[in-house]
Amino acid sequence: MLLGLCGLSGYFVLADQGYGEDSRPADGAAAPAGPRDISSRAADPTPLTVEEVFPGKQVVVDAEESAYPVRKTQVSEDCELVADGEIRELLLSLGCSQFVRATVLSPPETYVATAGIVNLADQAGATSAHEKIKPIVDGKKGRFLGMAAGKDTESVESRSAQVGWHVRGHYLIYCVVARTNGGTIGTDDPFARQVMLDMIEVYLRGKVLDRRVTAPTTPPADVEPSQPN
Repeated sequence: MLLGLCGLSGYFVLADQGYGEDSRPADGAAAPAGPRDISSRAADPTPLTVEEVFPGKQVVVDAEESAYPVRKTQVSEDCELVADGEIRELLLSLGCSQFVRATVLSPPETYVATAGIVNLADQAGATSAHEKIKPIVDGKKGRFLGMAAGKDTESVESRSAQVGWHVRGHYLIYCVVARTNGGTIGTDDPFARQVMLDMIEVYLRGKVLDRRVTAPTTPPADVEPSQPN
């Protein structure tokens, strides 16, 4: 199965052992293990910033392929903006302190996605969220919220948008994908699946959190908190 929620969430459970055989490597190789412990916010207290997660006007997944244009970014401590229904309640109960997200277009601009990282209290909570979200989504009792960013992005806020999620350490990574024309995404749509794999597995879970794991634990004194765009 390519994009059904059951298939996607199952894929990302298996991907805890690696990136998955059909996804792209981050620049051809995984970053080496580093000194930072990201199993809890107590061990990893530095907040995420837009500059860390989405630092430029494009998301580069593979240097040899077209990048994803970034249309809008947001960082906020208001975790109610991430999801609605029981997913919102779940994230709040697990100590969500902030999130960083961006809305991007696929390189041919036929798909739009909102992808982000949610900062939870600890790895146990993130793992619990990973397991509990699927039945909530299947039961239509809650969903992740896309963020419109002008022309050709409104469909990412629709209830028909597809979603995937994964975890690493105390972070929950998610992505909402829709067609820019509002059309239905079928279960045999490999392009929509690739967008989700690129954003969740290769870029956010791979590149961004690899950098956090290997970065110095003490940020420079002159770093200013990021503000929403």
